[in-house]
Amino acid sequence: MSDLKKKFEAAAANSKNLSERPDNNTMLKLYALYKQASVGDNTEKKPGFTDMVGRAKWDAWNGLKGTANKDAMQQYIDLVASLS
Repeated sequence: MSDLKKKFEAAAANSKNLSERPDNNTMLKLYALYKQASVGDNTEKKPGFTDMVGRAKWDAWNGLKGTANKDAMQQYIDLVASLS
């Protein structure tokens, strides 16, 4: 396993133990970066109009389309570190 992957997994674990819950925009950014790093580009169907949370998550993840997995991992690691 690469060093970056280990740091990414450690950051994911650390994100669950932050002293304060981040604001909603930061939570969406964390979600989107995690999904981009672990799954890649969003290929899921956009949620319906009544699922506002699902749509916000989908939009955040879809906004990272084309971002390389390694870049998303590093951005996720940096964001979690800034919140710790």
